[in-house]
Amino acid sequence: MPERDAIGVCVAGVTGWTGSAVAEAVAAAEDLALVAGVARSDPSSYSSVAEALDAVQADVLVDYTSAAAVKANVIEALERRVGVVVGSSGLSADDYAEIDALSRSQGVGVIAAGNFSVTAALLLRFATAAARHLEAWEVIDYASASKPDAPSGTSRELAERLDDVRKPVLAVPLGDMLGTREARGATVAGTQVHSLRLPSFTVSTEAVFAAQGERLSIRHDAGESAAPYVAGTLLAIRAVPGRIGLTRGLDQLLD
Repeated sequence: MPERDAIGVCVAGVTGWTGSAVAEAVAAAEDLALVAGVARSDPSSYSSVAEALDAVQADVLVDYTSAAAVKANVIEALERRVGVVVGSSGLSADDYAEIDALSRSQGVGVIAAGNFSVTAALLLRFATAAARHLEAWEVIDYASASKPDAPSGTSRELAERLDDVRKPVLAVPLGDMLGTREARGATVAGTQVHSLRLPSFTVSTEAVFAAQGERLSIRHDAGESAAPYVAGTLLAIRAVPGRIGLTRGLDQLLD
């Protein structure tokens, strides 16, 4: 059980690449306490979020599981009035709207980010600034060949954040183009997003802006270590208690 005034944290995906690093950091932090881990493949962990949250007193669920499991996990936590930090990708705009409504009705907070590294948060900030001055852009989404969802959470979040500024101008509207429509990528919140899935990539997101005679590319490349995501996740864990409703993007916490 957590010490007095410590934030009790349950990590779903505790044996995973990022989840294990987050759990280790939570256990080492004086103001946080790791009260439970969830992993179906680990006999020392709980097999489901519902089982874990019914067994321990947790303040925050951290989800680093999969696109297939994350929504159900978030709902299980919110129904028990446990705040959530969402690090898994795969949630749609409609999913987030549902989560926001449920979290508000339950009086708890959710912080979700497509990428919890500070440099990825800066990508969002710099790209939205560029969109105020440049009217044409597209997004390239790189990930490993085995990643089952597209686009990545980082690229989806970037497209949705750009949509808050304005929609990009297309010289040839999609309905007027000739050839294969799919070659122009998917339209995500008004932005064309092109998802590449190839060996040797982890996750990279590139926003390409263009004007007459010039281009600006803003790109974030994730390395092979989970370390960049740990500090941002801990920041979100500490920020979520006391919040109500959904907060999208680590950049919302940087100031």
